[in-house]
Amino acid sequence: MVPLPVIVGFGGVNPAGRVSFHHSYRRTVLDALGEEERATTYRSLAVLMGLQDQLRDAPESTKDYIENHTLIRRIELWDPDHIGVHSRANLKAKDGAPLVIRMSQKQLPTEIPPSWQVKPSENGEVEIAINDAAQVLLNDTRSSRVTSAGQLPTGYDPASLYASRNHPRGLQLAIIASSDAVNSIGIDWSELQNLVRPDEFAVHAGCAMGQLDTHGAGGLLQAPFLGKRPTSKQAALCLSEMAADFTNAYVTGSLGSTGGAIGACATFLYNAKQGIDEIRYRGKKIAVVGSTEAPVTPELVEAFRTMGALAEDEALMALDGSNEPDNRRACRPFSSNAGFTISEAGVFIVLMDEELALECGAEIYGSIADIYVNADGYKKSIPGPGIGNYITVGKALGLARSIVGEEAVSNRSFIHAHGTGTPQNRVTESHILSEMAKAFNIQKWPVAAIKAYLGHTLAPASGDQITSALGTWQDGWIPGIATIDHIADDVHSDNLRIDPSHLEVGSEGMDVALVNSKGFGGNNATGVILSPSKTKDLIQARHGNGAFLKYQSKRERVVEKARAYDENALQDIPDPIYRFGDGVIEGDELGISSDAIDIPGYLNEVNLDVKNPYA
Repeated sequence: MVPLPVIVGFGGVNPAGRVSFHHSYRRTVLDALGEEERATTYRSLAVLMGLQDQLRDAPESTKDYIENHTLIRRIELWDPDHIGVHSRANLKAKDGAPLVIRMSQKQLPTEIPPSWQVKPSENGEVEIAINDAAQVLLNDTRSSRVTSAGQLPTGYDPASLYASRNHPRGLQLAIIASSDAVNSIGIDWSELQNLVRPDEFAVHAGCAMGQLDTHGAGGLLQAPFLGKRPTSKQAALCLSEMAADFTNAYVTGSLGSTGGAIGACATFLYNAKQGIDEIRYRGKKIAVVGSTEAPVTPELVEAFRTMGALAEDEALMALDGSNEPDNRRACRPFSSNAGFTISEAGVFIVLMDEELALECGAEIYGSIADIYVNADGYKKSIPGPGIGNYITVGKALGLARSIVGEEAVSNRSFIHAHGTGTPQNRVTESHILSEMAKAFNIQKWPVAAIKAYLGHTLAPASGDQITSALGTWQDGWIPGIATIDHIADDVHSDNLRIDPSHLEVGSEGMDVALVNSKGFGGNNATGVILSPSKTKDLIQARHGNGAFLKYQSKRERVVEKARAYDENALQDIPDPIYRFGDGVIEGDELGISSDAIDIPGYLNEVNLDVKNPYA
């Protein structure tokens, strides 16, 4: 049998809060939850935001503050009204006389311009007579025409949680997210290391844009023009696969396969596909997969704005006939809209071979049956959509039909749309979904578009979608598209349910969810996620009742430990796993033979008896 990759843990942080144990999902359906779940959601966010005392002493005002300082909102990471820039200017003296200035001799350029006459002055300064105009850069500020973004909850600082050592923010999120996912399993990682061989792990993670803040590529490229030198870390840490490298080196200590696939907005699904294929076809037992992105920088916001991709304040005000932009409703998928809303997040999931999950009693939150990836073929515009996404959605529905049956696909499936909130996406993606729903006899296919709440986190976007789907199977609600009040006239809405209200389906009401992503450049991906109950039915049919009963008895201990981690995290932000320089193994510590490599700390050895695959 081809192993089924089951989801046994997930975690991270996005604009809705902590991802593990469905906390961020619950923020998006907060108004539909019962009193106990709402209270827990506020508690979780209060911990992240440092508001535990305020929530106790002034609960109502604190809850309002929490709601207003999560999800999409006005940019808080920097002041959009005062962005530091340089403006060019030519300085010259009056009446044709030389321009005379004084400066420190240490600040003289290496190459003195020919129009400069330099002579010493007192106190280590020089006097310069400039016989031509002097071109200078002046410190200045500008206002951003985009003031909306999805941001981590206000007050939450991932750098403060471990010795971040000037790590780019995206890599800080990799440490936080992979730690949260690993801790959410409820099984110590050292225990898992003794259950499988050292090379039977896999870590696949990356980001779409690289690390673009001042600690990464941004600072590297800006340094010479700011009178600075690049640091020793900036070039290395800006690489896109560093999210996987940091997870291997500091969180899991993995000795298995690794990599960072890049597919623009489909990056999470690309890495998840690598993870499930490692389990299905390459003998791996555990795969940690994820993505991070920290793109809310003034430079990147301006770059996307000049592309015409972001929702500008002026366009939002025009949509509403208002004098103030509605930052909260900046992203309006499938409605009259003006562009996407950039955001930040780190999301990881832990996948496990079904047989190992049975053996160790891991909680099963669902499974990834497959992920389909197709390009667009020839294109006339790199950012423009093409036909590849028709193929990925069609094949995903075809697989779902083969596994759960035609009736279940028609009546017990839903889809997390890419749903960026751009005029082009609302037309092209809705046509794909509508036509595929007709082809597969789905009369009213529920469509979620959680970028309406979170914004577009770029690489982790599909991780946001998958973990939201897991939340539906926990609490029974498919998030509505709350930022819209109508469907745009050019949206293809036949056979689709596109609605601002949450849809109650019950925790057992849906068998399968599709997660769709349409990436810049023609990177299309659609994943097929099976519900926990359908996954367990499938495993029980494949392994028998006896094996499943044994699993259920082992599961209780694991669930109890996982809940203890969650309960502790509701009291205080948990310390992430960060094993810097800890547990390093040198080559002379290995036990090496022609048949195996024995590695300290692992119960099992690496098998070197590799069979000839071409015999």
